[in-house]
Amino acid sequence: MMAGKAKRLSPVFVLVLAILCFVVGAAAGFLGAARDNYLSPVDEYAEIANHGRRGKVNAGGDVGGDLQIHFLELGNYYTGDCVYIKAGDTDVLIDAGSKSSSVPTISAYLDQYVTDNKLEYVIVTHAHEDHYAGFAAKNGIFDLYECEIIIDFAMTNKDPSKGMQKNYLAKRDAEVAAGATHYTAQDCVDTPDFVLADGITMKILDSYYYTHEDKHTENNYSVCMLLTEGENNYLFTGDLEEDGEQYLVEMNDLPEVVLYKAGHHGSKTSSSDALLSVIKPQIVCVCCCAGSSEYTPTEANKFPTQAFIDRVAPYTDQVFVTSLCESDDDKSFTSMNGNITVCSDGTRVWVVCSASDLILSETPWFEEKRTRPAAWQH
Repeated sequence: MMAGKAKRLSPVFVLVLAILCFVVGAAAGFLGAARDNYLSPVDEYAEIANHGRRGKVNAGGDVGGDLQIHFLELGNYYTGDCVYIKAGDTDVLIDAGSKSSSVPTISAYLDQYVTDNKLEYVIVTHAHEDHYAGFAAKNGIFDLYECEIIIDFAMTNKDPSKGMQKNYLAKRDAEVAAGATHYTAQDCVDTPDFVLADGITMKILDSYYYTHEDKHTENNYSVCMLLTEGENNYLFTGDLEEDGEQYLVEMNDLPEVVLYKAGHHGSKTSSSDALLSVIKPQIVCVCCCAGSSEYTPTEANKFPTQAFIDRVAPYTDQVFVTSLCESDDDKSFTSMNGNITVCSDGTRVWVVCSASDLILSETPWFEEKRTRPAAWQH
């Protein structure tokens, strides 16, 4: 039997098929370009699985870019904040907790990046040990680095003649006498933004508690800062509490943000719906020792709390945590994500962790200690 003659395709069908292929190809190209604008950590994990851990800078892997935001582990079991920002050639340090003993860990980390021994900006958010111990310490940050501009809390409930507050003021004032410029947060409200590098600015946001007393908590005195790089925004609110966040929203025109440093270490009293519904964060970094009983024995209220997780879950699952408590008895700890660095080259943003790359919801600690919110159900 002879083979049947092949059917001839209709010219109209060929034309339609060609147009369809063109449309699909263009759409794929568009989506690929959009992906390049923000390389999410989920995409990063896929690339790690396929190509090995943390590839070249231009693949969005290593620490690099014009802007780097580092969330530091602090060398001990205690929760605290220390955030280092490198914007071009400008070095910014926000807080230096958790204890005076953290200073060697902080300085060893900074010395990898601060090559001229100079911090152009230092921000001290509020007068709690886990945020400013490293500034008040003997041989502390003010002793180890030349600090050009110091911005600190406008109010405090601490006695200036006693303890750590006395030490902090003495160290700060000595740095000013040596040539540093000092501003309170209130001094910076309604002034031009600080220019850190080409296209990167830093704005001290207005806050009700810069000028109003809160006898119940020192946390609401926190200096709040918005970092802006083109269309990318990054928000830092120290330990600001829920009512302070409400005022922050009312008193400032807050944008949606790529990065939010979780307020008050991921506590149940911060990162409120009022704030999150406005800023809609894509990445959240939590400075804490997860599961530690340092502040409470109640499991759900240990940092990062269940309430914090439930509130942030509708906006993102890209939540990273510095450290993990191993034992409260001997105060041992290990890294969860370790030192967390959020990098940007002006278009793409990527996350680099010194330890595990797992987002919070994928960690064994989360599976054991927390309830998965509906938004994080697979």
